[in-house]
Amino acid sequence: MNNWKLTDQLRLIARLHPWYEPLLRQSGITLSEIDCSPPALAELPLVTAAVLDRYYYAQPERMEPGLSIYRTSGTSSGIRKSIYYSHEDDLRYIEAKKASFLDWLGPRHAIAKAMADLGTGHAASTAIAIFQDLGMEAEAIPFTAPVEEHVAKLERYRPQLLYTMPSILEAIADALSSPLSLGLRKIILVGELASAEWQANMAGRFGIGASDVLDTYGSIEIGAIAAFSHELGRYVLSDDVYGESLPAEALGYEPLGPDEGVLVLTSFSRALFPAMRYVTYDIVRDFRIVVHQGRTLHTFACMTKRIGPELKHGEKISLYDIEEAVHRHLADASLRVQVESNKLKLFIKSSRLDDSVASAIQHDVEHKIGDIGMMIRNRLLQGIEVIHVSERDQLPAGPVKAKKLY
Repeated sequence: MNNWKLTDQLRLIARLHPWYEPLLRQSGITLSEIDCSPPALAELPLVTAAVLDRYYYAQPERMEPGLSIYRTSGTSSGIRKSIYYSHEDDLRYIEAKKASFLDWLGPRHAIAKAMADLGTGHAASTAIAIFQDLGMEAEAIPFTAPVEEHVAKLERYRPQLLYTMPSILEAIADALSSPLSLGLRKIILVGELASAEWQANMAGRFGIGASDVLDTYGSIEIGAIAAFSHELGRYVLSDDVYGESLPAEALGYEPLGPDEGVLVLTSFSRALFPAMRYVTYDIVRDFRIVVHQGRTLHTFACMTKRIGPELKHGEKISLYDIEEAVHRHLADASLRVQVESNKLKLFIKSSRLDDSVASAIQHDVEHKIGDIGMMIRNRLLQGIEVIHVSERDQLPAGPVKAKKLY
């Protein structure tokens, strides 16, 4: 990273967010001196949830012209928070998504029709414009519509590419007697964890290859963050986004598993959000900086979970590993995970789940996921219960971001 790039961004963030300069001074960094003595990225203060709550979310409503305002769901705190994008922030976000999609599709992709079937927020609001800029005809489905309406519109519109969330894709696949009948050629995912085994099984249900699924990772705060590279077999951060993987102990949490860390991001594509060592609280595995075809890339193998104060054992339970274990045995599974009364409950909808498969899943989760096995042996968890549900509405889930720990 060039020193001038970092110092210019520090000045921009301090100008747009006046509370940030005193935060820098607390870390021994003075703006008037950074040209002579530029700080290293690791010397900057962390922008944690507590810092954002105290300063960014507590600020009076911004009134600059041309702003886009996105609201968080408020599911964890009960309070919806405002996140701002300038016109330039929006343009940079759209360009990053277009570059990511085109890099995967290839310049001669021949995809003519796309459908966006998402929740709310930045990805949903910009999807149509992005696909139109890529030369595609595009339509959207409101995520609040019943699944039957999603299926009916897909059958009527016949898109070649579907851009959606994993739990919405599950619902669509479950509602169709033959998902292959839709004729999809490409699927782009966003918004929730999707393990490699889940992606491969879902691709098979729609009659496409695993490489025809692009898993992307983003947030309202940062925008476009990463996309999976089938060539590298790893998630690659977007240009102008720099990553770090910090031990959980640095943030007051219990230690994570081997090779795991809390993802911290610095974005040079954002101005109206202070994305300078922003703590995502997402846990990534095997974070690594690699050089590929002359480019220095920030990469990680997978995202395993999210830590937060509301989950007693959340620091130790990897949703990614549980999903991998389930989908090794069941290609058509819809899974939700719940910790209740110190018992790990796996709610599974699948036409192929029987007692023997349930026993095999219990064994794999307990014996092949070291942290969970240790929690059971130490009596932090009483055990694992596999609960077979026959209908999707019996799964613990909300309308969006359903794949999480309940």
